[in-house]
Amino acid sequence: MRPDDWHLTEDIDEFLARAGEFLRSRPVPHIMQLTWTARLRARGAAAYDAEGAVFGLLERAGEVQAAFYRLSPHRGLGLTPLTAEQADALAARLVALGHSVPSVSADDATAAVFAEAWQRHTGATSNVRVRLCLHRLGTLVPPEPYPAGRGRAVGERDQEQLISLCRGFAADVGEAVTVDAGSWAGTRFSDKRYMFWETPDGTPVSMAGANPMVAGLVQVDPVYTPAHLRGRGYAGAVTVEVSRAALAAGATDVVLFTDAANPISNALYRRLGYVPVVDWVVHDF
Repeated sequence: MRPDDWHLTEDIDEFLARAGEFLRSRPVPHIMQLTWTARLRARGAAAYDAEGAVFGLLERAGEVQAAFYRLSPHRGLGLTPLTAEQADALAARLVALGHSVPSVSADDATAAVFAEAWQRHTGATSNVRVRLCLHRLGTLVPPEPYPAGRGRAVGERDQEQLISLCRGFAADVGEAVTVDAGSWAGTRFSDKRYMFWETPDGTPVSMAGANPMVAGLVQVDPVYTPAHLRGRGYAGAVTVEVSRAALAAGATDVVLFTDAANPISNALYRRLGYVPVVDWVVHDF
């Protein structure tokens, strides 16, 4: 395999024309490539500070075998599954073209082989920033008992409350992003549909979002309950509601990421019928 089997472009339409069928053929492992290309096509690169986005595909004998995206020079690579040989060829290609790589996000095996290849070609060592687990919904299992209250679709009148909850979520997971009325449209939170779980008196106590459907797949993200309201079943209930809404809209796959180091959330989603399918990791260089 030659490094120049990897083709790089800044033209998202060219990338999707060549790699779109490959990405849609396995939407679960290709979730991040599908999600971010859909966002950029829908709202433009400026909405996500991604004017310097680069896309890459590995093509041999007319067949696309792998792909990646990088939203800007100061953001990391998002890789589809790669073999060690494919990762080495990509690292060599990026070095030859003068690209820096601050981090890589991929399934555990791919991230590991790319980190090893990047170190061979550049000398840069890596450390694991976070480990995640991608879950896919099998058979939805509502919690027993359900907490008192109901699920409700979030509307325009709920915007202030929604922004507050998303800001709390971002702070909890350590996302370096400003979430307020002025910045809302430029955040990754703004393109989702949300459900609240509210108590019988109409007070929202938990929320869950869902990305727009792409290739039949809906990603549930984020799910958040303020700390002082946890342990009452609200997160499980609102996750069931948003998952039902995704299935009713025609989704063939419903997925979500969890922090692999959080046994409480992992156990919760598995009780609801979500099955772990991919270990995911982010390496910083």
